[in-house]
Amino acid sequence: MKRLPGRPHLLEISYVVTRRLLAPFRSWLRPGGWIEWVFVRAEAAGKGLLFGCRMCGQCVLHSTGMTCPMTCPKNLRNGPCGGVRPDGNCEVIPEMPCVWVQAWERSKQMPLYGAEILKLLPPLNGSLQGSSAWINDFGGRVAPPPAWK
Repeated sequence: MKRLPGRPHLLEISYVVTRRLLAPFRSWLRPGGWIEWVFVRAEAAGKGLLFGCRMCGQCVLHSTGMTCPMTCPKNLRNGPCGGVRPDGNCEVIPEMPCVWVQAWERSKQMPLYGAEILKLLPPLNGSLQGSSAWINDFGGRVAPPPAWK
């Protein structure tokens, strides 16, 4: 597993700044074309290096303590399985820390989005695999979180 960058709050601020910088260009950030091609490559390089990004196209780093849930061997997107070891390591890969234990601890260091870890994430849309999460987000292709009833 990739080594997670320290300072989740700094990453959280980077997320907020990036979102604000991209907002005026929302009309340009549409699926397809050369702009998405650039974004896909930039996301794969940057988030791949920092977070082990799997390019699911539905990035939730800001909701999971700047920890990618797709690095979980079971691809669990809404919390840990029942097999987290007493030492906080993964059931499937015993030498690997549980992604969700890390997400929980790191979310405590995020004053802006830390509480997002308590929210249910929408199901993964497999058709977005390999696409740009930023473009999917700004283009409305990512489902909103389900509402509790």
